[in-house]
Amino acid sequence: MTLVFASNNAHKLSEVRQIMPNTHILSLEEIGFLSEIDETGSTLDENSMLKAQTVWEWLLHNSASKTNNITIDGVFADDTGLEIDALNGAPGVYTARWYMMEDDGSQMLDVRCQMSDGGCQILDGAGQNRAKAIRVLAGNTNRGAQFRTVITLIRMENGAPYTIQVEGVVRGYIAEKEYGNGGFGYDPVFIPEGYDKTFAELPAEIKNSISHRGRALAALVQQI
Repeated sequence: MTLVFASNNAHKLSEVRQIMPNTHILSLEEIGFLSEIDETGSTLDENSMLKAQTVWEWLLHNSASKTNNITIDGVFADDTGLEIDALNGAPGVYTARWYMMEDDGSQMLDVRCQMSDGGCQILDGAGQNRAKAIRVLAGNTNRGAQFRTVITLIRMENGAPYTIQVEGVVRGYIAEKEYGNGGFGYDPVFIPEGYDKTFAELPAEIKNSISHRGRALAALVQQI
């Protein structure tokens, strides 16, 4: 089976390919989809659906629906959110761009760059997000949090588009500082339940077996 994963994120692609070794996974770049997809949904479910539908409709109208004579069987997309208990589930759907927003995700701030002698330097969004998670919970004993991934798959079944939506959740808590060099995003500050190490410190095979994305993909595999 060949599926398009609606992402060009190298870290995500690597994880997905490790978790689904028996499925041929193509990136957006590999099928020639070069547009940015505006994630305008107000929930993870909506954004996941939006990305999958956008790429699915593009495939229906482009000859790139076959790559090197390989027929594409479907499209899937994910959206992931970090939901912090003490912040009533924020940043949630705004997880990736939280560093540009108020702590509760209520308002966008103009902080995409930092002024220096060399002009406006683009911020490291992932690093800023981790620092923010640590800062907003400083001195707070309620450090509980969860990662939630929603995956939407669209494929043809009995001559009509068929949609599957699944999710995966992993509970844990936010560390008081960063640990580890592996993974990406918030991995150095998230410690999953049952472990005393962050995702960034755990071997990839362990992380993939317990992570939010790993659990969502496992649920997806059971249905395809």
